[in-house]
Formats: sequence, C-alpha cells, structure tokens
Amino acid sequence: MFDTSALLAVLRRAPVVPVLIIDRLEDAVPLGTALVKGGLPALEVTMRTPVALEAIKAMSAIPGGVVGAGTVLDRVQAKAAVEAGAKFLVSPGASPDLLDAAIELNVPLLPGVATPSEAMVAREKGYRVVKFFPAGPAGGPRYLQALASPLGEMAFCPTGGVSLDNARDYLKLKNVVCVGGSWVAPTDAIKAGDWAKIEQLAREAANIVG
Repeated sequence: MFDTSALLAVLRRAPVVPVLIIDRLEDAVPLGTALVKGGLPALEVTMRTPVALEAIKAMSAIPGGVVGAGTVLDRVQAKAAVEAGAKFLVSPGASPDLLDAAIELNVPLLPGVATPSEAMVAREKGYRVVKFFPAGPAGGPRYLQALASPLGEMAFCPTGGVSLDNARDYLKLKNVVCVGGSWVAPTDAIKAGDWAKIEQLAREAANIVG
C-alpha cells in the first residue's frame, strides 16, 4: 500500500513546489539553495536534461531541502532517480506499472491525472494525492473544484499553467494541498545566475495563502 503520509510530509512544507529544468550542473546547488532560502524546500528536478540525475545528487546535500525527480515516465527512471538521491517522484501521468514501481521502491510518488478515470486508477492502487496536470488546459480551478465531491478522498497538486497570478485560486480549494510551478525559477534568471531574483520569487510564492 502506498504511504500517503510520506508524500504529504513533503508537499505540505510550502504552498508551491518548484518545477526545475536544469541544463548546467553548476547551476543546481545555487538554484536549490536560493529556493530553500526563499521558503520553498521541496525541489522537483525534472528528468528532461542530461544532467538531471547529477543535479539531484548534488542538490541532496542542500541543508533544509528535499529533492525529488519530476517527469518520471517509467520504473527505470524511477529507480535511477531514487539511486541518485531523490526523496520523492513526480510524473505527468499514472501508468499502472509506475504506480506499482513506486510502491516497490518505497518512495513517495505524485502521479499525474487529468480525468476522474485516471484519478480512480491511482486510487485503486492506494494513492490519495495526485498531480492535476496540465492544470490550465485541463480546466483550471473550476474543473478541479468539480472533482471535490465525487472524489472526496483525493487531494491534488495542480501543475501546468500555474502562476503567481492564479496560484491562490487553486490553493483556496479544499482538495488542493499545494501547487507546482516553474515561474519561481525562470530560465533567464538561471542562465544569468541571478539567485537573488529567484530567492525573491520563492519568498513571494511561499507567502501565497489560499
């Protein structure tokens, strides 16, 4: 059975989980440090770049941070991420094999869903907290609010199209535990090494109240 409490312990640390695309390994630690200093300790490093696993390993040493792997698509990636030091996994979807793999690896997984049927598949495997993705294109806060009654046991982390401007609309919903977003680590700021700007963006995000 999936351990929901372990996942919630990560997601409830702050209202926003940064979604990070790291192209240069040397950016990993200063980026993560800036986000943690700004009040966002749960760091999702997406498995979209060649340095992702090395970045996860490097960022695992950041004091106060909890590093996870995002865009995990299968059990091979899941195992590699855990071996690199990932403390939680995030996926855009919810294939039965990946749901099983996370349970076998004993690692918290936030699987992605966009429909009630997908949420029910995750629920049957014991998952009670899922990623609502892509949140904006899939229907936004009104759609997610409509799921609260029929899927009363389920909690969501909306990601995809979430920004500082609309995050509060999601966070005020009773079935939302946090949101995921990339706006706190913009590409231009990372390339410029503007860690002060990223820390400030993280601080703004950490203070969002639903």
